[in-house]
Amino acid sequence: MNKQHFLVISLPAQGHINPTLQLAKNLARAGARATFITTVYGLNRMNNLPTQDGLFYSSFSDGCDDDSWMNSNNTVDYFMNDLKINGSKNLKDLVRKFSDEGHPVTFLVYTILLPWVAVVAREIHVPSAFLVIQCGTAFAIYYHLLNSTNGVYSNSASDFTVMPSFPIEIPELPLFSCNDIPTIVLPNNHLSSIMIPILREHIQNLENDPNSYVLINTFNALEEKSMRVIDKFRMFSIGPLVPLAFSDGNDPKDKSFGCELFDKPEKNYHQWLDSRPEGSVVYVSFGSLAVLKKEQEREILRGLLESERPFLWTRRKGEDEGKKKNLECDDVIIDEKLGLIVPWCSQMEVLCHKSIGCFVTHCGWNSTLESLVSGVPIVGYPQFSDQTTNAKMLEEVWGIGVRVKEVEGLVKKEELKRCLGILMENGEKGEEIKRNVKKWRNLALDALKIGGSSHDNLKKFIEGL
Repeated sequence: MNKQHFLVISLPAQGHINPTLQLAKNLARAGARATFITTVYGLNRMNNLPTQDGLFYSSFSDGCDDDSWMNSNNTVDYFMNDLKINGSKNLKDLVRKFSDEGHPVTFLVYTILLPWVAVVAREIHVPSAFLVIQCGTAFAIYYHLLNSTNGVYSNSASDFTVMPSFPIEIPELPLFSCNDIPTIVLPNNHLSSIMIPILREHIQNLENDPNSYVLINTFNALEEKSMRVIDKFRMFSIGPLVPLAFSDGNDPKDKSFGCELFDKPEKNYHQWLDSRPEGSVVYVSFGSLAVLKKEQEREILRGLLESERPFLWTRRKGEDEGKKKNLECDDVIIDEKLGLIVPWCSQMEVLCHKSIGCFVTHCGWNSTLESLVSGVPIVGYPQFSDQTTNAKMLEEVWGIGVRVKEVEGLVKKEELKRCLGILMENGEKGEEIKRNVKKWRNLALDALKIGGSSHDNLKKFIEGL
C-alpha cells in the first residue's frame, strides 16, 4: 500500500482520547504513519504517551492554551465556537507544516464534537472519516432524527423545542422511549441546543461529501442491525478499540491506552485485587466526567457495604478529601479490608483481573466495550448522552447486565443490592447473563483477530484509499 499519513484528531477528554489513540496505534501497526492530534492544552496535560513505530504526536491551538478558560464565565457554546474558528485555521497551518517537512497528510479522522474538521478536509482536498466513539445504535438514532429526508431536526430552521414522537421505531431494533435515546437530542436537555446542530452537521457532511467515511467503534456481530439503518454511508466497524494485549494478544506490551489525564493513585490497587478471591470484587466507576450527587454517593456506598462484597471504587476526590487516608461519607468510614477507593486506575487491567465479579458503571461506550471484552457483567447506571442507549441495549438486547431503577432521581441502596445479587449470586437470571457475557466476549475477540470482521474492515478501509 502507498504510505498514508493519517491525522487522528481528538478533544482532550479521556473518553475521546482512549478510542482515538487506539485507532492511531492500530493504523501505525498496519503500516501507515499516524499522528495523534489534540489541543495544545490537552497534549501538555497528558501522561504516559505510548511510543510505537509510525506513531507521532502533535497539537493545534484552540485559542485556550492554558487553563484560564476553566475559570472564565464563557459558555460551552462560546467555547465550541472558539474551538471551531481557531481550530480550523490552526489545523490547516499544521497540515501545511507536515507537507513542508516531507510528510504530507493524506487523511483526516475526527470525532463527535469536531464536525468542522470535515470542512477543513474538503477545503484542503483530503478525504476524511467520522470516527463514531459511541455505539452504532446511538448513531442510527441520530441519523433517524437528523437525516435530510425525514429527520425531525433535518435543517437549520428546525424547532429544537419539538419533542420527537415516542416510541421511536427503527427497523430491526427495539422500540426506544424518551429514557432510552441519547439525552443530548432531547429538547429539554441543557446541551441539546449545542449538540443537535453539531450532530446535524455531521450527518450533512456525510450526506454531501463523496470522499467521506464512517468508522465505528463496534463490531459486526454486536450491531449489524443498527448499521444496516445507515448503510448509505461508506462505513466500517473497527472495534472494540481496546489495547491489543487484552484483545488479539498480538502486542503484549500494549496494556493501556496511554495519554492519561489523571495522576496515578498512591494506593496499590493491584496488590489489593490480588488478595481477593476470584470473581468476588465489585468494581465501581462512573467515568471521567460524571459527578454524582453526595446523596447518591452515600446510597451507593451503603449498598456496597451492606452487600458485604469487597469493592474497588474509582472515584475522583473532592478538594477536602485529598489528604484523607480513608473515604469519609457522613458517618461511614471505609476500611480497606472492605473496599478500596482510588481516584483513577487502569480500567482494562482492573476489568481483566480474575478477582472482578461485576462492574457498576455509567455505561459510557468505552466502559461498556471494555467490560464486554473482559467478560464482566454490568450493573448499568447511565448518567447522560448515549449512556442511556447503551444501558437499554446491554440489558434488553445483548443480555450482559441489568439497569438500575431510579426512584425520584435516586438509586436507593436496596436497588443496588438487588442488582448485585442478580449478578454475583448463582440465580437463573445471573447465570443467563454470565453465559451471554461469555458469548459476546468471544465474538468481540474473534472480530479483532487476523481474519476477523473488525481486523479485515480496517485493512479494507486502508487498502481502499
